[in-house]
Amino acid sequence: MSDAQKRSYDTLYHIYCLKAGTGGIDTAEFFGNNHPLIIEIGFGMGRATAEIAEQHPEINYLGIEVHRPGIGRLLWEIEKRELQNLRIIEGDAVEILKYRINDASVSAFHIFFPDPWPKKRHHKRRLITRPFTDLLEAKLIPAGYIYMVSDWADYADWALRELSSTPGLANKYQLFADGQNWRPLTEFELKGIKNQNKIKELYFLKTGNADEK
Repeated sequence: MSDAQKRSYDTLYHIYCLKAGTGGIDTAEFFGNNHPLIIEIGFGMGRATAEIAEQHPEINYLGIEVHRPGIGRLLWEIEKRELQNLRIIEGDAVEILKYRINDASVSAFHIFFPDPWPKKRHHKRRLITRPFTDLLEAKLIPAGYIYMVSDWADYADWALRELSSTPGLANKYQLFADGQNWRPLTEFELKGIKNQNKIKELYFLKTGNADEK
């Protein structure tokens, strides 16, 4: 962590963050309102996350991250931009969703450039895989969505298969999604574009028919 990130982490954590822990989060109490909730899993350094939250004050955003330098940086962004609708929970996304997020309470999941784990022996570590995608579906409200972006073609194809096979989810597009113009470019994405990596996006909706598919 840089000195600035550590300072933000040490001084702002108790204001804007929660630890993983157990027990469902009362998001209405946490944010002080009943606005829709969007969860971003793995926000990196958080600049794009802060921009999205700033543009949509009518939505609550909860970022999940384990990388403390990124948490420190996003805390700085929250304070600088005076964001009342963006908060952070530190810890493993699987455990947090299992034990802290109530079923049918999330309007959307944003997952931008998750680790592709490119070596075949590491594919089991990929985030977007079943049964984790079933857990995402369970947490979504009806018609809620999962929006994933990757610059790793093999992982994007993998995620397309995993999401397509998840009961209760339906692809909004025939295959890969159109670029969503409300999403700012992330710092990681800019590096990928510079390396001529193709950006692929996925956009899946909860159909509410998990038991029928």
